Amino acid sequence: MPAIPIVKANAYGNDFLLAPDDGAVADPPSFTRAACARHLGIGADGLILFTMTGQRATMRLWNADGSPSELSGNGLRCLAAHLARVQDLAPGAVVTVDTGAGTKTLDLVARDGARYTFRAAMGQPEDLRETELVAAGETVRASVLRMGNPQCIVLGALPSPDRFNRLGPALATHSAFPAGTNVEFVEVEAPDRVRILIWERGVGPTTSSGTGSSASAVAAAAHGGAGRDLAVVAPGGTQRVEWTPDGVFLTGWAHVVLDGTWTGGLDAHLP
Repeated sequence: MPAIPIVKANAYGNDFLLAPDDGAVADPPSFTRAACARHLGIGADGLILFTMTGQRATMRLWNADGSPSELSGNGLRCLAAHLARVQDLAPGAVVTVDTGAGTKTLDLVARDGARYTFRAAMGQPEDLRETELVAAGETVRASVLRMGNPQCIVLGALPSPDRFNRLGPALATHSAFPAGTNVEFVEVEAPDRVRILIWERGVGPTTSSGTGSSASAVAAAAHGGAGRDLAVVAPGGTQRVEWTPDGVFLTGWAHVVLDGTWTGGLDAHLP
């Protein structure tokens, strides 16, 4: 395998590797598993293969376990931050990214060194409904929807670590979701604030999720009595989500932390 240029970026600790989508990564699932391995690779929650032309980009996304994903709100913003850095964009610029869940636009609202804050148009939630699911030996009431990718939201008091570690993976792989789902546990703390814990499909616990924050806000507004302009507090920090007639808008930062080169091959993650 040739040397692969890698950019690493994170949004609230939810980290991604970015590599050119030029054919050098011939086996993306295997490369993702190797490069995203926390101790024997670079370490990340996912891989994004991208192209860039001016202020427009394309992205293809794989979770850390090598499974494909349609969209990541934080990954989207990480790619936009890389593009903004390369193009030396100033606040007021607009970045457009073509994803597996359609075309997304991001307004650059602030810049602080290698940290960029964007307000991203995430689109309208789809297929929003409430349902009951039996998982890990209990019956839970869940809000399910698509926010570019599948989401399962459990409203109520945040679970204990033991319940989180049992129920998160059980819901993520539940038979109701043939392609798996992202899972968020959401506690409405005030009409304008919710707190969440995240079990990411193909990854496990993550400190933050952009699509998960967006879906959590939608579910909290639709089924939990919250407002439609919310601070969504995850372990990695707080993002703003607005659910408007024009769709869901997600505001938060992404930070570019590394330019490097992968030279390890596909077996670098093995003992």
